[in-house]
Amino acid sequence: MIDPIELVIFDCDGVLVDSEVIAVRVLVRLGEEYGWPLTEAEVVETFVGRSEAVNNALVAERLGAETAAVWGKRFHELHAEAVDAGLTPVDGLPEALAAITLPTCVASSGTHEKMRHTLGRTGLYERFAGRIFSATEVGRGKPAPDLFLHAARSMGVDPARCLVVEDSGPGVTAARAAGMRALGYAGGVTAAERLAGPGTVVFEDMRELPSLIAAYQG
Repeated sequence: MIDPIELVIFDCDGVLVDSEVIAVRVLVRLGEEYGWPLTEAEVVETFVGRSEAVNNALVAERLGAETAAVWGKRFHELHAEAVDAGLTPVDGLPEALAAITLPTCVASSGTHEKMRHTLGRTGLYERFAGRIFSATEVGRGKPAPDLFLHAARSMGVDPARCLVVEDSGPGVTAARAAGMRALGYAGGVTAAERLAGPGTVVFEDMRELPSLIAAYQG
């Protein structure tokens, strides 16, 4: 017998707010500036869905610790500017949230500071306030299961009764490792084939989300 879902865990960037497109664009620019030429596809493969600490380590390995520090500072500046210039919720997300009746929370590779900015800019912060978890709170970020397990534990829900909404390869991998089912959103920067796998339903329109969640409730 399959456990019914009691908690929906949302990733933030690319699932709630349309910020992954911004991040990819900024990272391509930084690669050009600091000598690591990257296509958008390479940025998605290398960086998207991973924690800031992991991404900083990747840059340091390639370009050195000093350059990585400058890269990280520039990323925050450029990303914040772009967010303030016009970040929006993911298309269809507000309508989907309005129709979801199950308890929800956020578990993101981003820092709390970043989420306060992006969720605040789009009017979503208050909806999740007090139920927002960051990879900075655990030892290992995605694709390790630590963050999702931490969120489930904090919310008092068994991992088997959690459903994760993700848009990245590391994110869906982390959900599977945590023993959770996943919905992989392929309407953003990550191709559907990178999200597909065991225990995962891939979809492309956030307006489908309420009915997809309902299917897990029996």
